[in-house]
Amino acid sequence: MGRGMSNSLNGAPRRVTSIDVAERAGVSQSTVSRALSGSETITEATRRRVEKAAEELGYHVNARAAGLRRGETGTIAIVVIGRAGQGAAAINPFYYSMLGSTCAAAAERGYEALVSFQAEPEELFGHYVARRQADGVVVIGTATNQPAWDYFRECAAQSDSIAFWGSPFDDATWVRSDNRDGGRIAVERLVKGGANSIHFVGDTHCSQRQFSERYEGYRAAMKAGGLEVHEPLVGEGEDRVSQGRNAIATLVERGSDFDGLFFACDAMALGALEELASRQIAVPGKVSVIGFDGLGSGEFSAPPLTTVEPDFAMAGKLLIDTALAKEGEKPERRVPVRLVERASVG
Repeated sequence: MGRGMSNSLNGAPRRVTSIDVAERAGVSQSTVSRALSGSETITEATRRRVEKAAEELGYHVNARAAGLRRGETGTIAIVVIGRAGQGAAAINPFYYSMLGSTCAAAAERGYEALVSFQAEPEELFGHYVARRQADGVVVIGTATNQPAWDYFRECAAQSDSIAFWGSPFDDATWVRSDNRDGGRIAVERLVKGGANSIHFVGDTHCSQRQFSERYEGYRAAMKAGGLEVHEPLVGEGEDRVSQGRNAIATLVERGSDFDGLFFACDAMALGALEELASRQIAVPGKVSVIGFDGLGSGEFSAPPLTTVEPDFAMAGKLLIDTALAKEGEKPERRVPVRLVERASVG
């Protein structure tokens, strides 16, 4: 159950056991086990006497071993999916924020986090619970790696102890931002800043379900405000930043009228700000810009990017709670969002 070190008669160190604690406290060994495991069958006075004896002897409970005997590992596995052929440095910074909040939430519940970065087909692994390496699994990361998501979709069909953020499918347990409300918040802020020709930038037919939900929020808010709803604008490019740049080029070359832009993610918005500056289109003088994700780097763009940010702490908590929840206790979970005001909106 635990261990410590004590001196024997010849001076050599000896391992302290629960028997030693029992002798010091004047109780049985089973009472020591129950007292230090938090059993409610032990009186508070006895518990304090056992804890004092254990402290005096330097005896520490091996919580992991005790957990394994109960069928628990005390560990949460967190898988971060990246793009095949690219290293961990290429992963969207948003997922590092999500990883940090999820690790913090695991620690708050007394769990250790086992973090794995996976991208290549041959390195995919998600059966942590079946192999008793973890009590639950959280999967986050890019939705562009379809083989990885297909693999984890199969894992979810075999285990209830798995939760997803960013999944391109709905038939497994997921946690997501309140994307529709985020679209509403963005449109209402752009309108408040004087914009009325507002475009949404993002591919609603891609594997990112969040993008289509954000467009739905945009569309509903535009209709509610009596404004013209535009079809989603898709910028071509290998990455989100270049997609944002190319979206601006498309708008300008089409001769489209626009004074407000809502981007499906911050990375695209940051690319757009660079392109707008290169074309001498003033932000927010001529056009206001809002992103979505709450990337910290947006604070240092020119101008600093206004964004819709999920509650990262809540997201981490819900992911951990969902992965550890029992069957039948996993409703769809939405994380609230808020507007982070910076200087890219009038």
